[in-house]
Amino acid sequence: MNTVRITKEFGFEMAHALSGHDGPCRFIHGHSYVLRITIAGKPSVDQHDPKLGMVMDFSDLKKIVKDQIIDQFDHALVLHAAARDSIPTTAADAFSRVIWLPYQPTSENLLIDFTARIISSLPAGVRLVSARLRETATSYAEWLAEDNR
Repeated sequence: MNTVRITKEFGFEMAHALSGHDGPCRFIHGHSYVLRITIAGKPSVDQHDPKLGMVMDFSDLKKIVKDQIIDQFDHALVLHAAARDSIPTTAADAFSRVIWLPYQPTSENLLIDFTARIISSLPAGVRLVSARLRETATSYAEWLAEDNR
């Protein structure tokens, strides 16, 4: 049986600030992110399986990414927890959806976090092959399984 890769793209809006950065990214700003997930596996050959011929139903992959990433990060302000003391309380209170992360919220670090969340949720026999997080029309971070063995 042949291994097949399938890919699904997801879009979400998120704001962040890079504490200690030496450029304008130290200020709160937002992006329209595009997350592209590619998984691989062998299509089901079980004639009684409602997913016959599929590596994974696109809707099941969508549910994993929605539950693990989109529902949490969409329209959120994401900040490094180490910067918590430097954000005035009154400003933080103005935001109802702030996520404090134990890492600097760069595209690279976000992608590492996202891939770990997805990998832990995939069914047996399905593996994450690649993930790409597009921050702008011309900039993205990419994670490849072959680089992370």
